[in-house]
Amino acid sequence: MRSVPLGSTTAPNVVAGMMRIADKSDEEIRTLVATARDAGIDFFDHADIYGRELHECERRFAEALRLSPSERDALTIQTKAGIVKDGPSFDFSYEHIVASVDGSLAALRTDRIDVLLLHRPDALVEPDEVARAFDELEESGKVRAFGVSNHTPRQIELLRSAVRQPIVANQLQLSIPHAHIIAQGLVANTDDDGGVTRDGGGVLDYCRLNGITVQAWSPFQGEDGVFLGSPRYPELNAVIDEIAARHDVPAIAVATAWITRHPAGMQVVLGTTTPQRVADAALGSALELSRPEWYALLRAAGHRVP
Repeated sequence: MRSVPLGSTTAPNVVAGMMRIADKSDEEIRTLVATARDAGIDFFDHADIYGRELHECERRFAEALRLSPSERDALTIQTKAGIVKDGPSFDFSYEHIVASVDGSLAALRTDRIDVLLLHRPDALVEPDEVARAFDELEESGKVRAFGVSNHTPRQIELLRSAVRQPIVANQLQLSIPHAHIIAQGLVANTDDDGGVTRDGGGVLDYCRLNGITVQAWSPFQGEDGVFLGSPRYPELNAVIDEIAARHDVPAIAVATAWITRHPAGMQVVLGTTTPQRVADAALGSALELSRPEWYALLRAAGHRVP
């Protein structure tokens, strides 16, 4: 398993997402986590809203694993705060962030969150409120590092005007078909860019310039569902299968490798709860696609390469 920079430390470039474990048995959760660990994944992604009830998936994770202190120390646990399910709406107030973290700590049965992300942008954000929450959470030892998800460069700059902690991560949707943050740059200054920026205002380059690790969520989803093996993506799957056969890996490893091949040093956040798919996807961690292979996949997904 290859590692990438994450703030002042490093982390595996494949992450196990825990969004769909609410209905899993304790044994199924333990098998999923053990499979991830065997593949070199020791980084687990949560959010306060995952599950039918607030903190449900975090609670199931802790109930199933019952981690000893040494076992907890061997894991990196990331969670998110800021989405309010009722509405839905968003809340980056001091009170909401602190209360959410306290709820996550209780649900996860741990004394600290390794990485806390603000979960999607809040249009009513007050940077000073976020800074106050981050300061308290850091000083109390409840949170060790901070990041965001789905934020544009300007939204991050607004936070940084008040927040003194480094923003270590930005979790963004990215897959071969859903690759606006990469593909938009290729058609800049051409006659078909439409004058519309769908890449978040150069967010990928901004993150690279500012030492912010991009975490790719929904890495196997297109605009209309899973693309692997889907008849809606015949050309893309034909190229994926050809490359997979050439490297003797499963197709899902190629989809992972397309993201990890990028020099930005991104993390791939897996959403699957099928242990074999986790193991197969992890094989893409160190698979070094050639430039022709990488661009062939981009073209096959329907992106223009001028």
